[in-house]
Amino acid sequence: MGGICSRKRDQQVIEDDLRRGISGRYCRSASTKWLGARSLRSKANHCPGGGTCPSLMDLCINKIREDFHRYNSFSILPRDISQQIFNELVDSHCLTEASLEAFRDCALQDIYLGEYIGVHDGWMDVISSQGSLLSIDISGSHVTDVGLRLLKDCSTLQALTLNYCDQFSEHGLKYISGLSNLTSLSIRKSSTVNPDGMRAFSNLVNLEKLDLERCSEIHGGFVHLKGLRKLESLNIGCCKCVMDSDMKSISGLINLKELQISNSSITDLGISYLRGLEKLTALNVEGCNITAACLESISALASLACLNLNRCGLFDDGFEKISGLKSLKRLSLAFNMITDACLVHLKGLANLEYLNLDSCKIGDEGLANLTGLTLLKSLVLSDTEVGNSGLRYISGLNKLEDLNLSFTSVTDTGLGRLSRLTHLRSLNLDARQITDSGLEKLTTLSGLITLDLFGAHISDSGTAYLRSFKNLQSLEICGGGLTDAGIKNIREIVSLTQLNLSQNCNLTDKTLELISGMTALRSLNVSNSRITNEGLRYLKPLKNLRSLTLESCKVTASEIKKLQSADLPNLISFRPE
Repeated sequence: MGGICSRKRDQQVIEDDLRRGISGRYCRSASTKWLGARSLRSKANHCPGGGTCPSLMDLCINKIREDFHRYNSFSILPRDISQQIFNELVDSHCLTEASLEAFRDCALQDIYLGEYIGVHDGWMDVISSQGSLLSIDISGSHVTDVGLRLLKDCSTLQALTLNYCDQFSEHGLKYISGLSNLTSLSIRKSSTVNPDGMRAFSNLVNLEKLDLERCSEIHGGFVHLKGLRKLESLNIGCCKCVMDSDMKSISGLINLKELQISNSSITDLGISYLRGLEKLTALNVEGCNITAACLESISALASLACLNLNRCGLFDDGFEKISGLKSLKRLSLAFNMITDACLVHLKGLANLEYLNLDSCKIGDEGLANLTGLTLLKSLVLSDTEVGNSGLRYISGLNKLEDLNLSFTSVTDTGLGRLSRLTHLRSLNLDARQITDSGLEKLTTLSGLITLDLFGAHISDSGTAYLRSFKNLQSLEICGGGLTDAGIKNIREIVSLTQLNLSQNCNLTDKTLELISGMTALRSLNVSNSRITNEGLRYLKPLKNLRSLTLESCKVTASEIKKLQSADLPNLISFRPE
């Protein structure tokens, strides 16, 4: 969400586990052992007095971190201890090229330095000295061919992430060709990955996952992947250079299970080459120049569980072909020209758990075709022609957990039909026709975790209904007419971790005082209000706060930085900055 909570009706829909054409900046690649250690480290021990105290291990790690400049080497420590010290220094942004030297020959297994400032070739000698490395992430670094050369003897390496690295060349990739134990390789948005450089991949015979998203020069290099029989996941999304002939080159990867070719130059012909991929369970062709003809080729992929056809310019024609994909659990048809006539062909997809119809020409009567999809957990109807009448068809989908009705014509009157959806956890209304009356009708949905009322006309008195949502963790009431008086009810929702009150222009410093007891908050947005520097002092108790947005307020970046330095150690993102 932007600083002032602006919304675009054609914004890209975010899908968590159906991979999108445009993904996040980078992925964390790490061994299970490291991730488990981090998870355990975050759990505090409860004391009889009701507070929490750190474990003995925490005390030791924290003490070493404070005095780390006094030590020349951690190599005599057990590996798991030195790994945790390393992780702590990275998380606290205290690791430097000089302090890294203390970790030489420590047998670290995981080096996660993705987007860490200052990483360059000079760091790679210590990194490569570990001898038992399983995972390295140096995304966004300035490592060149010289640095990659130092990795050639890291034979135990299983996962390597070089996203957004643009200082090495195709010659540098040759140094990783001998890392035959690699199972995961990610090099996103790199113009240096070209057909010649991709020759290095041909020797990575154990590779299971390859991510080349946004690489602009890879057309023609897929011939070097033919021998990678263990490859299960290939992401070449947002690569306009990828063409139909490239699909022919990968058609022999018979163990492929996940394929992302979104926003590429693939046409119906390219899709036809995929017919032989019998194990394919996830296919993302969002934004590709395909027609109804390709749906016949897709219908041959009987194992498909996830299919993304967003933004393909499709009409109703041809969708009878996919009615036979009985294994489908997730289907995305957003931003296409389909109508209610298309939904007739979805009636038999009884295993569907996720359906995205954002910005399609869907109306109330079309939803009658969804009544038999009893396993549906997530339904996106935003920016469709659905109104109050259509909600009667989804009121019986009692396993529904996530419902998006933003930018529809649903009003307060229709919301009463949602009362039977007792498993609902997330509800997005995002409509100006919703008022206090509609919010009152939602109070039966006590299990809601996320509630988005962007633009709704909720008054100060209407916020009293929010007390019914005991489990609420994320709340947005933007662009309304709330004053400080209405915040008195919101402050009672102590479970909230994300609160967005932007564009309520009458909120003052009193609001910050009222929410100062909401110590679980991790994200707070009160932009376009009357908040001043004077009110920042009320945020001091919010020690878990990681994101703070106060744009278009009488607040300066310098004062926020003072607050961050003195009282909010976990604050990593703030605006103005």
